[in-house]
Amino acid sequence: MATGAVGAVQRDERLAEVGLFRRLLRQPEVGAVIGAAVVWLFFAVMAPEIWLSITGVARILDSSSTLGIMAVAVALLMIGGEFDLSAGVMTGTTGLIAGLLATQLGWNIWLAMLVALVFAVAVGYFNGLLVIKTGLPSFIVTLATFFILRGANVGVTRLVVNQVRVAGIDAAPGFLAARTIFNSEIALLGTEFRTVTIWWIVITIVASWVLLRTKYGNWIFATGGDANSARSQGVPAQRVKIALFMTTASAAWLVGMMSDLRLRSAVASQGIGLEFVFIIAAVIGGCLLTGGYGSAFGAAVGALIFGMVRVGITFAGWDTDWFFAFLGVMLLVAVLVNNFTRSRAEAVTVAAAKARTEGEEATS
Repeated sequence: MATGAVGAVQRDERLAEVGLFRRLLRQPEVGAVIGAAVVWLFFAVMAPEIWLSITGVARILDSSSTLGIMAVAVALLMIGGEFDLSAGVMTGTTGLIAGLLATQLGWNIWLAMLVALVFAVAVGYFNGLLVIKTGLPSFIVTLATFFILRGANVGVTRLVVNQVRVAGIDAAPGFLAARTIFNSEIALLGTEFRTVTIWWIVITIVASWVLLRTKYGNWIFATGGDANSARSQGVPAQRVKIALFMTTASAAWLVGMMSDLRLRSAVASQGIGLEFVFIIAAVIGGCLLTGGYGSAFGAAVGALIFGMVRVGITFAGWDTDWFFAFLGVMLLVAVLVNNFTRSRAEAVTVAAAKARTEGEEATS
């Protein structure tokens, strides 16, 4: 009798741990994947001729790529329990720095890009350090940084070139080589894809590997879940947070350089307002606003949904103002789905632990 009871308990434990449906519910990105499938099918019905073509795929990936790069970096920061509202304007700031150095001082574009990267990393470090040392919410600290950079972008650019646009970046030494690597076209299957898509895919894979397969990834989850508890367990929570702010700033630099090289110019307004889009993409991808839970892959899928909606509305011939309506609906649904999957994941974990305890008691 006891043996049968133990066997039943063991079967329950096995199902709680490895049951397919329950395992899926424990994945933060499950809601985003389902949402992406629904959006794809919807626009496949509304505009099948273009949507189902290789050209349509290229357009969607192009629209999603730079947003996806930022969404992945912002997702890591959100999992670590913080926000960065200066991420959007930083893409414009770094683009302006590189553009001004290349056009006004005649620098090689690679050197100008390096200086812009150093600046971005320094600002990211400053943001993280200020959050740690003052205890102020990262929302407030990075909002202040946002306004400082936004004002400086316009003021400095007007002061130097007497307008808010820096043109002629393509005349800088090294421009063609940099453009080939960061944002050029690749002919494939009769259409053109951009190298920025490759960057997006590689960054998503690396971020997912770090988050799920390394000790540092465990530190990120622990820091976002409970920084005080993480520190008591030996996790360098403060260094993790600062590093994540620097990572977000570096991603903004990369996107800023990609924009410079693609458009051959930089504008002071670039990136303003996109910081909320990055956060929304991460939330759609499974990140919780409270930290400690999320997925880099899910954030990439969230960005893909944005790209599909933006391109799909155009293909369907609708007014582009509907994009913002879709944005609000997606955000609301994502929050509801994230809360549901999180509660189900917690329930599965508790059930597995209870089954394990009952099995050990029955065995003893």
